[in-house]
Amino acid sequence: MDATENRLLAAYRRNPVAVTGFCVLAILAVQAFFLKVMGQTTICDCGTVKLWYSDPSGPETSQHIGDWYTYSHVLHGLIFYALLWLVARRLPIGFRLALAVGLEAAWEMAENTPMVIDRYRQSALAEGYFGDSILNSLSDTLAMIAGFVLARVSPLWLSILLVVATEVFMAYMIRDNLTLNILQLVHPSEAVSRWQVGG
Repeated sequence: MDATENRLLAAYRRNPVAVTGFCVLAILAVQAFFLKVMGQTTICDCGTVKLWYSDPSGPETSQHIGDWYTYSHVLHGLIFYALLWLVARRLPIGFRLALAVGLEAAWEMAENTPMVIDRYRQSALAEGYFGDSILNSLSDTLAMIAGFVLARVSPLWLSILLVVATEVFMAYMIRDNLTLNILQLVHPSEAVSRWQVGG
């Protein structure tokens, strides 16, 4: 194992961008393959590809390149950067980025399993949810990468401000955000569901 790790580190030092890029693309390929095997569509069943879809509870949410939940995936990047800085700061930044992409891909694959899809549908905003298109899922991972890079170049206070501001903004605009998304997945609340649909 040590010899393999040393070879990988040596290759990274020679060409960090190429090694990081290869690792990221390999993870994205695994993610796309898994979703295809799970039966997710490549693009929206509507047959079109939109840069942005604005209805958070509409039938095409999680089917196009971007939607309101794209912001949550940017937050994933900010959070993953902070966590990996805490537990693996000695690793080169490219390795940490690849780990973050791996975490995001794992999240994307898990949330597109039948069990998690059914769990999401217990939330009022996600009653019609049937999983992500492959295009949307990969776009979410790219949004996470953007958040990771943003955290890398930003002071800590700005990253914290962005997380808080984004959560408040999403709660105000669509009555949902990363915190509520996780809460409703782990422990669905009728009170939250009623509030989300305007009750």
